[in-house]
Amino acid sequence: MVKNIIKGTLLLVDDDCFVLNSMADWLRSCQYETDTASSIHEARILLKAKTYDVAIIDIQLGDDGDGFSLLREISQSDKENIPFVILVTGYGTVESAISAIRTGAFDFLTKPLIDAELEMAIERALRQRHTLFENKNLKRQLERRYGLENIVGNDHRMQKIYDIIESVAATRATILITGESGTGKSMIARAIHQKSDRRNKPFIEVASGALPENLLESELFGHVAGSFTGAIGNKVGKFKAADGGTIFLDEIGTASQGLQVKLLRVLQELAFEMVGGSETIHVDTRVILATNENLEKAVTERRFRQDLYYRINVINIEIPPLRERISDIPLLTQHFFENICRESNKNMIGVDPQVIPALQNYSWPGNVRQLQNVIERAVLLGKHEVIVLDDLPEDITGGISSGLPSIDLAELANKRLKEALTNPERQIILEVLEMHHWNRNATAEALGINRTTLYKKMKKLGLDEQNAIH
Repeated sequence: MVKNIIKGTLLLVDDDCFVLNSMADWLRSCQYETDTASSIHEARILLKAKTYDVAIIDIQLGDDGDGFSLLREISQSDKENIPFVILVTGYGTVESAISAIRTGAFDFLTKPLIDAELEMAIERALRQRHTLFENKNLKRQLERRYGLENIVGNDHRMQKIYDIIESVAATRATILITGESGTGKSMIARAIHQKSDRRNKPFIEVASGALPENLLESELFGHVAGSFTGAIGNKVGKFKAADGGTIFLDEIGTASQGLQVKLLRVLQELAFEMVGGSETIHVDTRVILATNENLEKAVTERRFRQDLYYRINVINIEIPPLRERISDIPLLTQHFFENICRESNKNMIGVDPQVIPALQNYSWPGNVRQLQNVIERAVLLGKHEVIVLDDLPEDITGGISSGLPSIDLAELANKRLKEALTNPERQIILEVLEMHHWNRNATAEALGINRTTLYKKMKKLGLDEQNAIH
């Protein structure tokens, strides 16, 4: 027997019990899960206890209010999943219909109701509600993927970067992000966009070094038909496409002298012309740039315009290479491990403690991106329930083999990754303490944690100058 598929959950509100019950019976026969209320008081109780897709409310109700007052309550509710409201009346006018829509109603119907008309209105409301929640889910996924919380690191330099992002995200200031390849410049740019009031507008990334010079200008500013061979029709450029949002220009150090001149004008005036065009286009586009080059040196060598450098270097976010923040490697390893296991549906339980020192002793020329790739490879190709040394590339391990996992798997199954990393954590804190001659304040700052946290960790790990085991 095929089970009936519920199309949606409805709430009917009408003080005419005969109309209420007969309409409810018909809607249930159409596979809608339907509840009824004969007063605003009953409707409030149901709305508080349950989430509905659509509420069908008669305007003329009893002494405790009318349909408009209930509509206003629903529209102003702080509950996340409020129902779409269809108002129903036997005395419909153009003015009342306009008032209903302005107050927040999805639709306005007049009695006597025609079955097909009502079902069509309900189906429209359900489709639009489904689209709305799909968009909300996509937005949440974007925030999870590109939000500031997805940038991992306790190093004091990373903490300063977080503070800068918080400070500048709401402004429209131009930002220059510098750092070696693979340090996460694109992720920082996206986090700034997500933290700004432009988050619902486009974020467009352009890899300046990936396009020939003659195509890059067209890509950024667009072109008109016939402006060059192959320009069949008009093309909208990335700056225009990002209007109201953010454009991220990566590898800006490779830009030609001619393009640098045009970029300077766009940054100063927010105006440009399409290639082959004469009309000036004005945009409200926030510009974030990035490079792995030393732009000061490029200015000295006359490869980069000095005036453009001063214009884009108002706010500079410099991302340290991974080899200079090895205390973040355990956190990054855990973060990548959990994400990759979740995305690939791999049922692994942790990382062998021998792995972390090997990762920290490596120089990471490819930085965070390379570490992510290494952990992804280890998860996808690993044969054990934990990542072991054998799962790492030989250039990281130096050819050292772990053989079998160095700890009992059954024991590790009951531990979280952070617990499994206690020994590396102790070694890191000990090394930084010794580096700063056991100065707690300097050590806490270098580790990117506060003094109280450092004291607690030292006590937990048995670290003091007398009993520290070297």
